Amino acid sequence: MSVTVRIRKKLSRAFSLELDFETSGGCLGILGRSGSGKSMTLKCLAGIETPDEGHIAVEGRTLFDSAKRVNLRPQERRVGYLFQNYALFPNMTVMENILSPPAAGRGGNGRREAALWIERFGLSGMEDRYPRQLSGGQQQRAALARMLASSPDAALFDEPFSALDSALREYMELQLQELLDTEGPDGAFRNAILVTHNRDEAYRLCPELAVMSGGRIIVKGGSREVFGNPRFVEAARLTGCKNVSPARQISENEVFALDWGLSLRLAGSAEGVTHIGIRAHDFVPADTPRGFNEVRVAVSKRSSEPFEEAVLFTNADAACETERKEIWWKYSKYLKRSLPEKLFLPSEALLPLTDPRA
Repeated sequence: MSVTVRIRKKLSRAFSLELDFETSGGCLGILGRSGSGKSMTLKCLAGIETPDEGHIAVEGRTLFDSAKRVNLRPQERRVGYLFQNYALFPNMTVMENILSPPAAGRGGNGRREAALWIERFGLSGMEDRYPRQLSGGQQQRAALARMLASSPDAALFDEPFSALDSALREYMELQLQELLDTEGPDGAFRNAILVTHNRDEAYRLCPELAVMSGGRIIVKGGSREVFGNPRFVEAARLTGCKNVSPARQISENEVFALDWGLSLRLAGSAEGVTHIGIRAHDFVPADTPRGFNEVRVAVSKRSSEPFEEAVLFTNADAACETERKEIWWKYSKYLKRSLPEKLFLPSEALLPLTDPRA
């Protein structure tokens, strides 16, 4: 069970969408910056936009094929789409929206099923309200209920929680996670694609992750795998790595981080490495000397977050100004510790990266 996408669409003289990927069922997260082509990908899948060429299929059923001149209308695709702006019908109540044509085909049980979705998404008592009478979060929940009530073959989520406050966001994520986990291969969530620029959201909800940049997918794999080995500078930054430095190979498994003035021993080969990264939480206080991968801390800024301390520091032993770029370290407040003189960079925590532009 999968979604297959092999398409090309020229959007401007300088920008084209060029995609070639297949999901393995479940939820695929597409992570990327604004303007990377995430939403356009969903629009092509839903039939709102037409690729210049290529092929789109859901579970072997062709939705678009330029060579065979197949291009099903959106209402024929059995693809649910949660828009960023909700797209509720303004002259219909919540109940009427959920029972509207995109959710048709449920026979006499439609109203009963709609009521279940209304209850599940915390909209009880709002069945007769119009979209203008709802908050942004309530509108989004109504749109989500309408989409899911239609039992689509594929569900497309475009920044589904962007309008919600943090508490409601977490609740809705848990609701969606429960649906993704419990419906199984024969349920309404055989295939789902979620596009976002929120790395935490993608990690929590999506077992599989694709990182998108410039209209192309640059990395794809299991979410843990992609976060653990993003491979490219852009992918590392999009998955939240704050510390990335250009690097020069100095031995088989060692590089010199040019921005930090540090020689660093890697867990694997340094061949082809153009940059090195380390996540802000992966430093270890060097209370016991290690003899390698250590940096003496010169604090430049500190800030206190609700549950963490954030420290920006430079290498106190750097030879010149260009090697004194700031480095992020974050640690739990519950450690209740003073700043160490040195921090250790574990070899297994270092991210060997390449940048095609380097």
